[in-house]
Amino acid sequence: MTRDLMNSGGGVSRRSFLESLGGMGGSALLMAGMSALGFGIASANASPPALGEGGKGKKVIVLGAGVAGMASAYELSKAGYEVMVIEARDFAGGRCQTARKGFKLTELGGEAQECDFDDGLYINHGPWRIPYHHHSTLHYTKLFNVPLEVFVNDNDASYVAFAKGKGPLAGKAIRKGQIAADARGSAAEILAKQVKQGALDQQMTADDREKFLAYLTHEGYLNADLAYKGTDGRGFDIDPGAGLDPGPGKMSAPYALTDVMQSNAWRVLTSVAGYEQQRTMFQPVGGMDQIAKGFERQIGKLIRYSTVVKKYRQNDKGVEVTVAGPGGKTETLKADYCICTIPLSVLRQMDMGVSAKFKEAIGAVSYALVGKIGLQMKTRFWEEKHSIYGGHVYTDNPEINTITLPSTGFQSQKGVLQGYYNFGASAAKVSALSPKARQDFAAQGGKVAFPEYADNVETSFSAAWHRIEHNLGGWAEWNEESRRDAYPILCEPDGRLYLAGEHLSYLTGWQAGGIESAWQQIAKLHKRAQAA
Repeated sequence: MTRDLMNSGGGVSRRSFLESLGGMGGSALLMAGMSALGFGIASANASPPALGEGGKGKKVIVLGAGVAGMASAYELSKAGYEVMVIEARDFAGGRCQTARKGFKLTELGGEAQECDFDDGLYINHGPWRIPYHHHSTLHYTKLFNVPLEVFVNDNDASYVAFAKGKGPLAGKAIRKGQIAADARGSAAEILAKQVKQGALDQQMTADDREKFLAYLTHEGYLNADLAYKGTDGRGFDIDPGAGLDPGPGKMSAPYALTDVMQSNAWRVLTSVAGYEQQRTMFQPVGGMDQIAKGFERQIGKLIRYSTVVKKYRQNDKGVEVTVAGPGGKTETLKADYCICTIPLSVLRQMDMGVSAKFKEAIGAVSYALVGKIGLQMKTRFWEEKHSIYGGHVYTDNPEINTITLPSTGFQSQKGVLQGYYNFGASAAKVSALSPKARQDFAAQGGKVAFPEYADNVETSFSAAWHRIEHNLGGWAEWNEESRRDAYPILCEPDGRLYLAGEHLSYLTGWQAGGIESAWQQIAKLHKRAQAA
């Protein structure tokens, strides 16, 4: 289909091409195509707007010291604006958090937790990975000298452990690479034999058929008879050795295609990575909160911590923000403009003096129910006994979803893995448990892949983002109607109020969305301030 489209005489418009990409590959392929053609649906900007030094004499209050708020404050202060950042927590970063020894969290209606992981161990219970094309996030990690390391987002050695399928593979932990080899090898064999028998004679030239057969043979590891008999890439039952005898080198036997299909394990396969789920990504060395700390090193003196916004008012001359600081003491702060990065889930409950249509738009988006747990294990059994270094273990239990093995600390004694990453109703159900009950649940859930899992759990730290006071959700979840009607309203200022954050981007749930939203809004504010 693509070949016909790209060679259709008079050429093809970019819009038609993108429509075809969406039809063939869904939203992931469509977004990749849009990025390649320069539409900027993803992380479009590699650097912040050039503001110059025209902000002198003008004051801006920034509400929220997450990455969007701190990016706003950093760029505006460089341009000479007098900036004050108001943050409800006693630390910066917003959802950019890392739980390590001493980190405290009390969810709404929940028990107090204090992380007691061993020194040097942590869990990124908020953002935890950075794709290579999130240029804005990488801009600041480089600028602030935040070292990065590889995050293994896909690992053929990891397990698919589906309990709800049928057939002999159901309920077994199977290497993802084996499922990939056998599903694609068997599919290539079927298609190659159909081509050889003339099934595509009317659709392809002889030259194309020859090349297509060569591709299928290569892709599916087919032999001269166009049969898939396995491949060394799926592993050995007895590994090759050394010396004069190369060792048994008994290659593992492939699974039958019908067994792979009935197990449902094939559902984890994709020919290429999803746009936001690249096979290799990045993470800051020592925890995702190192990005927040990088910002704090630059603008920490501008942030008022443990200060809660109580009321916002504005007129044609400026803005007034009433806040309650440590000890509950209230005061009203004045400025020329305000940038608000508070999540809409929280903002809609606040006393905001904004227009009726703006207030209605703030309430038009829902927020994701999301839960994570970090489990400290007394041994790294997944490396020692299973030879898995990083990546995800896939389950078909939605209350566990994926188990993620750490991409740092390889071959050390202990490690913290992510024991579940659940969403929606599953997240709501698990979040109703106490922290100890969540740990016990996650410990049992991991046994589907590792028999030694539960016995290795030492301690845990969990977070349910929909129950965290200053967030009330993991990220904004726009639907088609709210994107059309509410989103454009919130992208423009209401009086002297500018909103920014991941919720005002097409990268919801990612730090790049918050940063680039901030860049867009400060550019608008600066242009207006210069014209005043």
